[in-house]
Amino acid sequence: MIAVIQRVSESSVRIDGKVKSEIGIGLLVLLGIEEADGKEDIDWLAKKIVNLRIFPDEQEVMNKSLLDVGGELLLVSQFTLHASTKKGNRPSYIKAARPEIALPLYEQALTVFEAELGKAIGTGSFGADMKVSLINDGPVTIHMDTKNKV
Repeated sequence: MIAVIQRVSESSVRIDGKVKSEIGIGLLVLLGIEEADGKEDIDWLAKKIVNLRIFPDEQEVMNKSLLDVGGELLLVSQFTLHASTKKGNRPSYIKAARPEIALPLYEQALTVFEAELGKAIGTGSFGADMKVSLINDGPVTIHMDTKNKV
């Protein structure tokens, strides 16, 4: 499972011109799911992300977590995070999980993230053509891969 985490001052997802979800200060998490992913990956990622100390403290040092600042989270499924660009100019998405595997894992991730955060989170819509807007605060952007935990 791959996650691209962006600290934002605001973010939203629009589908067909209508706002599906929007958040203020918090994290936009783009989530790529592959065939080999499971509950263990979700649990590790959710705990790690909500506890990442990437928000400024009183001295402007990144020392506070999403939980510490009472921030929000927007979780968007994005299969293109598994793009392979080794051969040619057209990316291959062979590592990305098929929808029948990815959708249940994405739905499970939503539940786990909400439990870790202790409140509802914003979402995209699996498989939809989404327009994601954000104001990256910092900018702070972090890449995580559950297959590379150490």
